[in-house]
Amino acid sequence: MNLKPVVVGIGELLWDVFPTGKRAGGAPINFVYHASQLGAQGYAISAVGDDELGREILQELDKNHIRYFCETVPYPTGRVQVTLTDGQPSYHIIENVAWDHILPSPKAEEIIGKADAVCFGTLALRHADSRRTITGLVDKAPSHALRFFDVNLRQHYYSKELIEQLLQKANAFKINDEEIAVLAQLFGLKGGEDELCRWFLETYRLRYVVLTAGSKYSVIYSPTETSRLETPHVTVADTVGAGDSFSGAFVAGILTGKTVRQAHEQAVQTAAFVCTKTGAWPAYN
Repeated sequence: MNLKPVVVGIGELLWDVFPTGKRAGGAPINFVYHASQLGAQGYAISAVGDDELGREILQELDKNHIRYFCETVPYPTGRVQVTLTDGQPSYHIIENVAWDHILPSPKAEEIIGKADAVCFGTLALRHADSRRTITGLVDKAPSHALRFFDVNLRQHYYSKELIEQLLQKANAFKINDEEIAVLAQLFGLKGGEDELCRWFLETYRLRYVVLTAGSKYSVIYSPTETSRLETPHVTVADTVGAGDSFSGAFVAGILTGKTVRQAHEQAVQTAAFVCTKTGAWPAYN
């Protein structure tokens, strides 16, 4: 048995390029970073290009003690142009980059075979290569593992069919207050956030639905309980990676034996801390 729970993030590894410079990121990798800081043994599975940006981002993973399996592929390393307005990010995501072409490998399958949780989202499935690899790896996760689907809607890189496919593979689902309004339209659903979250929980037989509402509140739903917490008021540097840190902290809490409420409290405090820092991987005290 693992001394630490094993958490795996599969998907986009990229540089967030801000007006002030670039910072390493990507939702599943952000998730792994924060879960690792809070007691898990984390692994990132992605791809980089044979270029300077690829070599630099692997150095960033090493520097931040993130274990990884990232093949080098003949496409440029991922980049996202980030614009901040009052600390809130908007994104322009470059297409046909390395993480669009994550390839299957025995090493990646070996890592997944040890997983206590695996995190994935819609964005990294925008290209057929990574879609095949990621869905195949999620299917190989152990039966006890948390399959944590962070819907992470970006630009036009999602569809009802893709979201349904991933919900059927998932047993935990993360969504924010803006995304749930989009999904209500896609799925033709009526009702408030609470009713919609319970619909997803019951329809897809999930262990958890995680709803975040930025600076307002967050709610964790399970078949037996609901935990709602207000968001602490902090001085925001930027919100890049805050949602991913919430997810990583919640999953790390559950896997290290915390109750739903305790894991939720850890997630709220972690996300608040991340908002006071710049970038998705701030150093922990």
